[in-house]
Amino acid sequence: MGVLVKNRKASFDYQILEKFQAGIVLNGQEVKSIRLGRASLEGSHVTIRDGEVFLLGSNIPPYQPLNVEKDYDSQRERKLLLNRKEIDYLTGKMKQKGLTLVPIKMYTGGRLIKLEFGLGRGKKKYDKRETIKKREIDRNLERRMKGMK
Repeated sequence: MGVLVKNRKASFDYQILEKFQAGIVLNGQEVKSIRLGRASLEGSHVTIRDGEVFLLGSNIPPYQPLNVEKDYDSQRERKLLLNRKEIDYLTGKMKQKGLTLVPIKMYTGGRLIKLEFGLGRGKKKYDKRETIKKREIDRNLERRMKGMK
């Protein structure tokens, strides 16, 4: 399971409560582009419409920019493949105030490309400061431990 694309801001901006995985409906050149690591999940989100789940706002540039279809949209909405049970569960959770579906990473599952997304609650400013402070403390500790060797 190799991670192809990661959304680094997901864990900083959101507190991830649960994680899910889904297949993505892609065309051939999008698969090739993702495997090269060109895709981006920054600013993207997952939404549920009419009992179907979609990935919105992700950018997957064409594999060969000079040889691309005229109507290709790199930020089109892409359908996610989930079981009916999972969709119903997520629909119920989305009705709760303050919860959103955040894409975390794209990875290979065998020869397929999968998306891991999480049910998250947005962090407040003070939570983000706490995360930064903890990261700084861990870095300083790591430096000190390295200096003792």
